[in-house]
Amino acid sequence: MTEHKKIGLIAGSGKFPILFAQEAKRLGVSVIAIAMPGITDPKLETLVSRLYYFKLGQISKPIETFKKEGISQAVMAGKVQHASLFGGISPDLRAAKILWRAKDRRTDTLLGEIASELQSEGIELLPSTTFLSHLLVPEGTFSQRKPTREEWADILIGWKAAKAVAAFDIGQTVVAKEKAIVAVEAMEGTDACILRAKEIVQARGQKPSLVVVKVAKPRQDLRFDIPIIGLETLKVFSQASVSALALEAKSAMIFDKDQFIEEANRQKIALVSFPPEGPSGKPL
Repeated sequence: MTEHKKIGLIAGSGKFPILFAQEAKRLGVSVIAIAMPGITDPKLETLVSRLYYFKLGQISKPIETFKKEGISQAVMAGKVQHASLFGGISPDLRAAKILWRAKDRRTDTLLGEIASELQSEGIELLPSTTFLSHLLVPEGTFSQRKPTREEWADILIGWKAAKAVAAFDIGQTVVAKEKAIVAVEAMEGTDACILRAKEIVQARGQKPSLVVVKVAKPRQDLRFDIPIIGLETLKVFSQASVSALALEAKSAMIFDKDQFIEEANRQKIALVSFPPEGPSGKPL
């Protein structure tokens, strides 16, 4: 049980903020949410004590709002497309200063600066897994079918590639086939990466049968970002003929976990997870 009585939520898009608010409500915790028009799911308003809308790029007013509401701890949940940080926003003076002093435009760098700004105002940013640790991926095989030898070989090479790419904050997902890396995730996101891999394979006249590997970044900051998959991802898997998925144990979350595993079993997808160092050379 939690000791929180009131907590702030900085809500991006997708189901993550909804799940957080639902679990907080179940625990009797009051949620004060900061949302973004056109990005945050409007359903969130029915699950929180109060919700305030601010445009992407505003920082001063959301901080002032949290302080007026007596918020000393907050969680950031949901996506804000990385590409959105490069256009279409009008930063306030505080945001402009953050952009100016940031050493680069990597997601972790910018969010780290925002976290520091919150901290300077007495607002601690908590891990995004707060209240939702039960959705973290367990270690081992958690599907009915284990990976084949061929899939295992792709997982091995895919894990090394994914970790290398994640270390540069480029992406956290790679798609492999026949011991080759077909596609690497960048700003377009996981689903687009997988569909691109399908197109590449089909363009060569091959059947997709792809292996997806999704890992955490080295020194992953759980306050901002955690690998997430859900039922929508399974629809993409079906379109792209994904046959196996490898995740990093306790560093990735599965939304609607029971349904996800049930549907993955129906599609005969092998689901496995490993510690940060990855799989050994031997199949599970």
